[in-house]
Amino acid sequence: MTSFYLVDVFTSEPYAGNPLAVVADADGLDTERMRRIAGEFNQTETTFVLAPTLPEAQWRLRSFTAAGTEVFGVGHNALGAWWWLASSGRLSLDAPTRTFTQEIDGRALTVEIRSVEGRVVSVSMAHPEPVFGVVVGGISPLASTLDLGDAELSMGRLQAQVVSTGVPHLLVPVRDPGALGRARPRAEPLAAYLRSVGAQGCYLFCLDPLDPDAPTQARFFGPNVGIAEDPATGSAAGPLAAYLVAHKLASEARPVVIEQGRAMGRPSRIEVRMSGGGVRVSGQAVVVVEGTLRL
Repeated sequence: MTSFYLVDVFTSEPYAGNPLAVVADADGLDTERMRRIAGEFNQTETTFVLAPTLPEAQWRLRSFTAAGTEVFGVGHNALGAWWWLASSGRLSLDAPTRTFTQEIDGRALTVEIRSVEGRVVSVSMAHPEPVFGVVVGGISPLASTLDLGDAELSMGRLQAQVVSTGVPHLLVPVRDPGALGRARPRAEPLAAYLRSVGAQGCYLFCLDPLDPDAPTQARFFGPNVGIAEDPATGSAAGPLAAYLVAHKLASEARPVVIEQGRAMGRPSRIEVRMSGGGVRVSGQAVVVVEGTLRL
């Protein structure tokens, strides 16, 4: 038997944000057992906490979707696990800010945890440097997969583009919040389109043209990994912040704030900071369930 936890990530309120199952002390589980457990939880992702294999890391994380696909992004799957590690006493929070190292897919990435009197208040995670990929030319095929008109996939000079800060996602600007809400992806055509441009997921977003300080609104679809829609996607928020800074729609002087999940009734808030080309995704979480997993 081992312990498991359900953590709502990128929110400060229970029953909002992106729910994550966290399985503690998972070193005795093989890959097939992890896949089956992830399917049993049936969450967007389940993260398994293991001893590291890299000497500089304190913990190693492996994450699987409910469909059994292993994912290697640094998003809610990692932030929720580190929030649990911090809140459960597995980490020493003897200073207002402590830096740790996580191991994901053989990479060592830093995690910064802020706390007040030993209580975690935020987790910030480093992403790999951004890589800018394919720019989509004709938008009609893409618009069709989202059940939107060509004019709705328009935001001035911006074009859809694949960007990665660890995981490549297709970033798709849409005209306004109405168009964002109207998107109804057709899973198989969208999955095929994403494969054709080398992207794992599709991140639709819109900006408020009247208020440059307003949060960016976004929705994420990942049919290639069994995710119909995700209420908060840290692995896509990093690329989006890099994209907005590159297009001078955001600056490194202040965080990019992304709101996601409202269409699903699970509002989420993600903050991303860019500095010298580096990307850090931050947020809060809430542990809402704990239990025992019978193996």
